[in-house]
Amino acid sequence: MKHLFLLLSLSVVPAVARDIHVGQDKDAPTIAHAIKLAQPGDTVHLEPKVYHDYAGFYDKKGEPGKPITLDGHGATLEGSDPIDPGQWTEVSPGLFANDHLIERNDDAIIGRWFFLWNGQMNHMGRTSKGRSAPLKKPDELQPGEWTFVKDPSREKPPSKQIYGTFYLKLPPGQQLADAAIRAPVRSAGVQFGGDNAHLVIKNLTATHPYNDGFNIHGDCREVIFENIAAIECGDDGISAHESAQYRVDGFVSTGNSTGITDTGTAQTSYTNVFLAKNIGFDLYFLDEGRYTLTNVFVLSSSQNPLSINGRITGTCQMKMENVLLRRLAEPRLGSISQHAVVEAKNCTFENMEIKITGSATWDNCLINGQLLPPDRPATGADVSALLKLMPKDFKP
Repeated sequence: MKHLFLLLSLSVVPAVARDIHVGQDKDAPTIAHAIKLAQPGDTVHLEPKVYHDYAGFYDKKGEPGKPITLDGHGATLEGSDPIDPGQWTEVSPGLFANDHLIERNDDAIIGRWFFLWNGQMNHMGRTSKGRSAPLKKPDELQPGEWTFVKDPSREKPPSKQIYGTFYLKLPPGQQLADAAIRAPVRSAGVQFGGDNAHLVIKNLTATHPYNDGFNIHGDCREVIFENIAAIECGDDGISAHESAQYRVDGFVSTGNSTGITDTGTAQTSYTNVFLAKNIGFDLYFLDEGRYTLTNVFVLSSSQNPLSINGRITGTCQMKMENVLLRRLAEPRLGSISQHAVVEAKNCTFENMEIKITGSATWDNCLINGQLLPPDRPATGADVSALLKLMPKDFKP
């Protein structure tokens, strides 16, 4: 009887949560190994350094009260690598070509593509969302520019994969090995797919993937992002798709094609957010989702500062509180479509107008110094509190 009691006691002893250190634990040499190994209650730890890697969560689940945590401790997930000069051919003085730069390619990837030239992003006037300049012909390139030329003869319908040649133009006499050029070879910094639940991702920066910094696909529940950043990503800083549900507390999104883009039936909330220097859109919310923005500071120079759009079916619902959207460039029009419902409180919009064909209610809000609605005093967003969201090293 004593032995039976001991066995029963052992069977209900909870598993001890583990700390898994990437690159230090022999069974977790990479981020992918560590995430696969992690069980409910475990924490995967990165070092505060640059990883040429990404973090993928595919059908990964913690449990209520025992989430699986990825703590970056200030780590950066770098999406680009230096180009290999040996893979490029000089086809004319200063003009270099590569037929096989990336394994998978399609029109969406080319629309997001960029090269890093001495650490500076070069989109060639293109963006994944918004207006883009056409790709140049190779003989039109100036030093420091690039282009891509399709080769339809290599395509294999019905596949949407495309083939072609990348071209780089260097100044006369410069060698490719000395040009300090990098290409985005990873699609995301953090990637979700499938059915995920009870996860925490924190203290992490994603930079220079050709797609999103944080790309959240599939169905996820009880997912939390804390103190994250997306810097100079080819598409969105963060983007929710399908039926994803998560909340973000502490997010910096700068230099991306869009700051935030959420779609589908996603349900997301963002608190303590700073956006700047994004290209196509700053805030872009679509379809039948349910979204909230709280304590958000946007320094807008994008083509489209704000778009809340239910598109054709369903209703896109947004709640905004203490949001300051300040246009630094020429005035642009924000939009709330006929399939969108917005509730805004303590918000301020500067140097822009908002076209409303849907439904919008305003409580203590200002647009260009005017009251919304103009029937009572309003003070707008708490600017002093929002200024604290700007990173100390940010340069407008």
